[in-house]
Amino acid sequence: MEEFQHSYRRLCKESGAEPQETVLQQLQELPRGRLDLATQSLTVETCRALGKLLQKEALLTELILSDCMLSEEGATLLLQGLCANTVVRFLDLKGNNLQAAGAEALGQLLRQNKSIQSLTLEWNNLGPWEDAFAAFCGALAGNGALRQLDLRNNQISHKGAEELALALTRNAHLQQLDLRWNSIGLLGGRALVNCLPRNRTLWRLELAGNNVPGDILRAVEQAMDHNQERQTTSRENRARTHVLSKEVQHLQEEKSRASAACVGQLQEALNERHSIINALKAKLQMAEAALALSEQKAQGLGELLAMAEQEQRSLAQRQAKERRLEQQVGRRAGGQAVLGGVTSGAHAPSHPQEAAERESKLLRDLSAANEKHLLLRNQVDELERKVRSQQEQLFLARQELTNTAAELKIRAVQAEERLELEKKRSRQSLEDVEQLRAKEVEHMTRHLEESERAMQERVQRLEASRLSLEEELSRVKAAALSERGQAEEELIKAKNQVRLEEQQRLAHLEEKLRLLAQARDEAQSACLQQRQTVADAQARASQLSLQVEGLRRRLEELQQELSNKDQEKVAEVTRVRVELREQNGRLQAELTAQEALKEKVAALERQLKVMASDHREALLDRESENASLREKLRLKEAEIARIREEEAQRASFLQNAVLAYVQGSPLRALSPQK
Repeated sequence: MEEFQHSYRRLCKESGAEPQETVLQQLQELPRGRLDLATQSLTVETCRALGKLLQKEALLTELILSDCMLSEEGATLLLQGLCANTVVRFLDLKGNNLQAAGAEALGQLLRQNKSIQSLTLEWNNLGPWEDAFAAFCGALAGNGALRQLDLRNNQISHKGAEELALALTRNAHLQQLDLRWNSIGLLGGRALVNCLPRNRTLWRLELAGNNVPGDILRAVEQAMDHNQERQTTSRENRARTHVLSKEVQHLQEEKSRASAACVGQLQEALNERHSIINALKAKLQMAEAALALSEQKAQGLGELLAMAEQEQRSLAQRQAKERRLEQQVGRRAGGQAVLGGVTSGAHAPSHPQEAAERESKLLRDLSAANEKHLLLRNQVDELERKVRSQQEQLFLARQELTNTAAELKIRAVQAEERLELEKKRSRQSLEDVEQLRAKEVEHMTRHLEESERAMQERVQRLEASRLSLEEELSRVKAAALSERGQAEEELIKAKNQVRLEEQQRLAHLEEKLRLLAQARDEAQSACLQQRQTVADAQARASQLSLQVEGLRRRLEELQQELSNKDQEKVAEVTRVRVELREQNGRLQAELTAQEALKEKVAALERQLKVMASDHREALLDRESENASLREKLRLKEAEIARIREEEAQRASFLQNAVLAYVQGSPLRALSPQK
């Protein structure tokens, strides 16, 4: 609250106004979270500063501003500040006479504020301003936070009650509404009764002191009892539903934990099998890669073998051609040797020698090609053996892979069967819980139906008793009305008599006061005449005039006290009337308390007599006091007369002395004789 106090001082200084000491004192003494400024007269500057502070204040939850004499501007500034507040839960604006501007500001507050749950608006004169009150009711219809509303003593008419009924049909959050001591009447009571079947949240509605018939009050009471029982039943159902939902959630969590553990184990086994399968797949891929590489090598060796065979065939063809050419050359050379001479015989042996060398060379090449062909053939056989061994390994790996996959499928099927079994068990348990809940709901429904039938029977019995009580009420009401009329007549007579006596006494006192004022004026004039000669007499006369003025003020105070007594008496009479009205309302609501009400009326009459006797005694006391004051005034007048006589004697003595002095002076001797 110290920070709140400093902020209030700062805002007052910024606006050029002095902070109120009473407000600062209240801020120092307040507990945390509650601001109580009841009966403090708040100025407009204070309301402006508080409105600015309440826009950002996050600690106050209760704000009490009852009987603060708020002006229209001050109330508007405060309520505008509360529009942006989100923490205030309780607001008390009792006895501030807000009227039209206040009703409009309250409507804006209900439209914008979403935190106020309790609002007290007693003694604020909101009802006579129909348009502003209609705006307030329209804002109330759309408010979703307010739970309690107090509208006592606001002069709400039947039109205002109709606006409230229209707001209650659309408001589904208000729970308590107090409309006591207004002017709702028969039409307003009917409008409120007609709106109650569409409102199921309001469980307290007070209508005492509104001249509403008893049957409407009983209908309102029955509707409130029905709404209260409905809310009690709904709270019990919500509590039981919450308990059952917790139990179901607990069972589901247990089942989910068990199934999660089982599924986790199966998932771990499945992950292990997947890792094994992945390893086998990797080995299979490596084997297939090695097989493909071997096939590529075998293909390359086959191509080399084909090329070698082709080269061998080409060499064989070339060798055959060369042999044919040599044979032809040999035949031609033999014919030339026979036909030629001895000279050409020396050069013949050179061609067969070259052919032999060429043939030996070709044979060597052929043997080398054959060796190479054998070597390649051996390599091909070796590669074929490797390929066959790798194919056998690949076949074994595939067979192992198929066996592992089959085993994993079997285990997965078993795991799925287990999971399905667990699902069936959990589903069965949920169905059992649901059946248990349905049985509980059915039991509650039967219980509610039985209670509703019992309530209907009770309503019928109460209706029968209501009829009998209404007849008795009519008789009692007639007797009460006659007694109240007699009491009011006696009260009026006593009041008129007291007023007449007071008027006579006041007239007599005014006449006496006028005479006293006249005597005072005469005394003042006499004192003014003698002021030139006697200074002491003037001072005493002025003191006596001041005393007379004090006596006059005392008389005025007595008159003021008499008027205050009159006002208190009028207020007491009005209060007694209000109490009589309340007693009459209670007589209508509580038929069994007739004798008690009569005793209370007698007690009130005795109290009125006691009050009248007290008032007469007070008047007698005032008269005795006035008599004493008159005696004092008479004594003061006697004293003034005595002082006048003394002053006259002194003046005569002075005059005689002056004459004697003049007669005995030398001037008297020198003066001519007459």
